[in-house]
Amino acid sequence: MSNIVIIGAGQAAGQCVATLKKLGCTNKIILIGEESHPPYQRPPLSKSFLEGKVGLERVYMKNREFYEENEVEFYPNTLVKEIDREEKKVRTSCGKEFEFEKLVIATGSRARELEIEGIQLGNVYYLRTIDDVEKIKEQMSVCQNLSIIGAGYIGLEVAAVASELGMNVSIFEMADRSMNRTVDKKISEHFEDLHKTNGVNFYFQSNIEKLQGETFIEGVKLDDGSLIPTDILIIGIGIIPNQELAENAGLDCNNGILVNDKGITSDQSIFACGDCTNHPNKFLNKNVRLESVQNALEQSKVVAANIMGQEEKYEVIPWFWSDQYNQKLQIVGMPEEYDEIVKREYADGFSLFYLSNKTIISVTTINNPKEFLICKKLVEKKVKISSDILTKTANDLNELVK
Repeated sequence: MSNIVIIGAGQAAGQCVATLKKLGCTNKIILIGEESHPPYQRPPLSKSFLEGKVGLERVYMKNREFYEENEVEFYPNTLVKEIDREEKKVRTSCGKEFEFEKLVIATGSRARELEIEGIQLGNVYYLRTIDDVEKIKEQMSVCQNLSIIGAGYIGLEVAAVASELGMNVSIFEMADRSMNRTVDKKISEHFEDLHKTNGVNFYFQSNIEKLQGETFIEGVKLDDGSLIPTDILIIGIGIIPNQELAENAGLDCNNGILVNDKGITSDQSIFACGDCTNHPNKFLNKNVRLESVQNALEQSKVVAANIMGQEEKYEVIPWFWSDQYNQKLQIVGMPEEYDEIVKREYADGFSLFYLSNKTIISVTTINNPKEFLICKKLVEKKVKISSDILTKTANDLNELVK
């Protein structure tokens, strides 16, 4: 019986396995991961898992028994070093070889590293894996001054957890505002105000000269001479797609592994899904590489379906979310190339509708998950609407998608 080999054991890989089994796959499935853990969810790492509100079993997508019961051969702590397309084999650093009929590359992404004096000091971390968070949790329980480099989702989510634990939190960002790659200025300002209310200090357009300390970090020194006391530092300045394995195998790559709308690479027997892919998006009319759980889950379902011989295309509107304190930020579509922003206010939140020629192309909501589901349909259907209708909260948006 032919093998399906999946390289990577993150969220995309886990969903691919689950979907293959759900669709009745009887092929031998071989799952190879670099970490010791089975596939797990990443969103809780900077939120509920970091807080200690949920344990490992809640973070795992499926427990270890699932893979045994479904006869999935899982190889943790295993690094794939080569894909041999001619012989249709993958080779690992420990000398194992696995033949494949179909191969899925779900290698994900890794934290972008910071090059700066003092980076080797103790208590300096990147937050990407369960093991990273276990170390960070241990230090957060005994440290008081947390500094974060990067004001993206991860940085702000960690800041929210830390400030609620009573820590002194400082965030350093080279841009002039938070989340500047994913939200507009109004949303940035809303969350910056929220964090400041909770005691978080921001240093925008800051130039860090070095990380100061003897053995462990003691402070972040800026080029103006100021020193911000720091006894634990977390760096969150973006991620890089893990495309090297595919690249070395001669697969087409460009800011990710290039795939079509079925998740197929430049080799018809090799698929890819998740953070590591660059794929066409019909809603945005361009190729994109998305760093989102939704993309990892939905694209891997399409890959699994196509492996099973079903003709499915990945045509899902992008959406994202972030939880900070008691605020839920949700975004559908990309707020790009709009000519009008309409604000719809509620008792404990608001929504911003981004319109282009009266067509809804993106929506950002705060604390309104129920209406967000409707907004996804509005963006998918490219509904044309007058701003007057949106601003009146008495108007039921459900009527617009019927």
